[in-house]
Amino acid sequence: MNRKIGWTLIHIPLILLSFLWIYPFLWMVSASFKTDTEFFSNGLRLIPASFRLDNIKRAWNVANFEQYFMNSAIVTAAVILIVVVITATCGYALGRYSFPGKKIFIAILGASMFIPLEFSMIPIFKLIKEMGLLDSLLGLILAESGGGHVLFVLLFASFFRQIPKELEEASIIDGCNFLQTFWHVGLPLAKPIIGSVVIMQFVWTWNSFLLPLVLTLSSPENRTLAVGLYSLQGEHVVDWTGIAAGGSIALVPIIVIFILLQRYFVDGMAGAVKG
Repeated sequence: MNRKIGWTLIHIPLILLSFLWIYPFLWMVSASFKTDTEFFSNGLRLIPASFRLDNIKRAWNVANFEQYFMNSAIVTAAVILIVVVITATCGYALGRYSFPGKKIFIAILGASMFIPLEFSMIPIFKLIKEMGLLDSLLGLILAESGGGHVLFVLLFASFFRQIPKELEEASIIDGCNFLQTFWHVGLPLAKPIIGSVVIMQFVWTWNSFLLPLVLTLSSPENRTLAVGLYSLQGEHVVDWTGIAAGGSIALVPIIVIFILLQRYFVDGMAGAVKG
């Protein structure tokens, strides 16, 4: 009995803190169904007086969210594919092979995590411009998939380090080279890490704002969803309910992806920490 009371006293504060944490999200979803009058007169109320779909329709059709949503989907899918291939290959090499200066290389790689994106914005812009890919989805994909992605490399390296050496030796005896061993042995075992990388990279790319804004200034048709939300803010008037509706639309894919891959995410984090 005392144990149940103790658990209750622990869970009640945690539930209250959880509600405070998700309140902004619930408020945004609620504001998506409110009128402008209700939004300003009773903005803190979570349950709308009447559920209206006008804001969602306006954001999807009038604000061109259909095109922005498709652009975000294309860019995010391509970036995830590129990042997974690059970081998995690099992580496999770091996790399975030794070479002179490996520890120094990993230390430099880890230190690069603290370099802000803003420091590389001008070089990225000039590089994409010199390649003739400015104001294009391809240029945006290459810019988003570039960089060290140090966290993902270290996650893969930590996981691949745990694979028994006998599996690698058996594949070599069967005639597999480096890439074949990586593809047929290492990668299938790394599904938890792949799931973790897909979730994190999906969230980062889907919500990315600065790079898409800079690289699509002259091509509104190539804007992503995050930049499209910014377009609802006019010079003198801000469509608050439209922004709330657009934000709710943008969050739906993130929630779906996390629900589908959460098991891999938990397993991947646990495996990486163990390694």
